[in-house]
Amino acid sequence: MRLVIARCQVDYVGRLTAHLPMARRLLMIKADGSVLVHSDGGSYKPLNWMSPPCWLEEREPDPAAELKALWVVSNKAGEELRISVAEIEHDSIHELGVDPGLVKDGVEAHLQELLAEHVQTLGAGFSLIRREYMTAIGPVDLLCRDAAGRTVAVEIKRRGEIDGVEQLTRYLELLNRDPLLTPVAGVFAAQQIKPQARTLAEDRGIRCLTLDYDALRGTESNEFRLF
Repeated sequence: MRLVIARCQVDYVGRLTAHLPMARRLLMIKADGSVLVHSDGGSYKPLNWMSPPCWLEEREPDPAAELKALWVVSNKAGEELRISVAEIEHDSIHELGVDPGLVKDGVEAHLQELLAEHVQTLGAGFSLIRREYMTAIGPVDLLCRDAAGRTVAVEIKRRGEIDGVEQLTRYLELLNRDPLLTPVAGVFAAQQIKPQARTLAEDRGIRCLTLDYDALRGTESNEFRLF
């Protein structure tokens, strides 16, 4: 991974256009080819980015522009992320190695175990094919069959957010390429599902399911009890 702190201007040219005026930013070039532009705010989301497959070309800038570098990131659709660098304060490369992946917290892991044991919670006639069904991009929490014999991929979260929907979408795209599994439907299951995540999931044909952790454990919730 290459990390560059630079004073730069960023212009995105494609289906839409976007402009970031000159300012100090963090430029991140990842091993998969993606390029992300971050500020010191806005939480984890980059200000702009280009997802792989894309290609970074470092060009000689126009001397009249008084720039140190001109980076042009392009993709196969012909879109460009043009980064005009006026000053570089830091430039380093780091080898991170293979990431072991996200380890679920205790609640998420237990939810997966409980839902596998009580797969009928997903619907009448559901049966479990496998827990942690491995794909090229990571394991699907549960792979099931519904009452009609169709394959269903289930992603389980403690809190259902947009990132989880995007994760399940990637799994579904991959699983639906397998002629032995397709068509594969999706279920996004969580104790709490944010409205934005629910809207995105339903727009993509993914069913949302709110899980009652206490009911799955066979215990009664004391949340609203005084005694």
